[in-house]
Amino acid sequence: MEYLDFELPIKELEDQLEKCQVIGQESEVDVTSTCTQINEKLIETKKSIYENLTAWQRVQLSRHPSRPYTLDHVRGLCGDTFLELHGDRGFKDDKAMIGGLGKIGGQSFMIIGQQKGYNTKTRQYRNFGMANPEGYRKALRLMKMAEKFGIPVVTLIDTPGAYPGLEAEERGQGEAIARNIYEMVLLQVPIITIIVGEGASGGALGIGVGDRVYMLENTWYSVISPESCSSILWKSWEYKERAADALKLTSADMKKQNLVDDIIPEPLGGAHYDRETTFRTVEEYILKGYNELKVLSTEDLIAQRMDKYTKMGEFKE
Repeated sequence: MEYLDFELPIKELEDQLEKCQVIGQESEVDVTSTCTQINEKLIETKKSIYENLTAWQRVQLSRHPSRPYTLDHVRGLCGDTFLELHGDRGFKDDKAMIGGLGKIGGQSFMIIGQQKGYNTKTRQYRNFGMANPEGYRKALRLMKMAEKFGIPVVTLIDTPGAYPGLEAEERGQGEAIARNIYEMVLLQVPIITIIVGEGASGGALGIGVGDRVYMLENTWYSVISPESCSSILWKSWEYKERAADALKLTSADMKKQNLVDDIIPEPLGGAHYDRETTFRTVEEYILKGYNELKVLSTEDLIAQRMDKYTKMGEFKE
C-alpha cells in the first residue's frame, strides 16, 4: 500500500499494529490488549483524517496509484460479460478510451470510459488517460450503436483532460468533443455518468452529458486542474492547494451547486481500501438511476436532459 503525505500518521499506526501482531505470534507474550488499543487509535486517526480532507487532498486521493481505474470498475461490475469494442471507423483505435457491452445486474449496458495505465509502459500505451479525437469518435460510435438497439449507456470518467497535442488539434479535437456533447443531449436512451477519478475539462465533458451524473466521494470535476490553474494565475504550481479550494471541484461542492445528482460514498480511506464494496455501491447507483429513467418516454427523457443542462449556471444576486 502506498501512502500520501497526509496519510503518514496512519502508516505509522499500521506499522505498529503489524509489529505488535508479529510479537504476539512469535512469543508467548499476550499482546491482545496492546493491539486493541493501537487498532482503536488507528480507526480514530483514519476518521479524523478522512472526514476533514481539504480539496487538494481529495485531488490527491483521486490520483492514488492503487485507486481502481475504469477497467477495474468494468470487471468488478460486469465480470466476464464485458465485450470490448474497438475503433472509430475513421482513423484508429484510441487506447485511452475504452468501450463495449456488458451486463450489470442482469441488464445490458454500453459502457464507455477513459482508462489510465498502472506503470510507465501502460501509461504510455493508454496515453495517461488523455483521449485523442478518434477516442471521442469511437465513444460516439458506440453510443449511436447503443441507441440503435435500445441499450442504456454508462460512462465512467477518469481523465486529466483531452490530449492537447498538435496532432490531436489537427484531427479536430475541439470538434469531436463538441459533437459528442451535442449528440449526447439528443441520444434516445438513458445515460448514466460516473466520475470515478479525475474529471477535467472538455476531456471529461466529451462523455459527460448524462441523465444522472454521480461522483465518487473522493473525486473532482472541474474545467481545469489545480496545477494548471495555479500556473496560469500565479505562474507557478506552488499555489495548487489554493487553486483547488477556489475551483470548488470536490463532490460536495459539485452537489451543492446542483451540477451532479448525487455522491457515491467510498469506504473509509478511499475506494482502493475496499474495491469490492466500492464496485457494489457503484452498481447500486447505476441500477437505481436506470430504474428511474427506463419508465420515461424518449421525448420526456430528452426533454428532462435538456432542461437539466440549460438550468446549470443560473443564480440570483
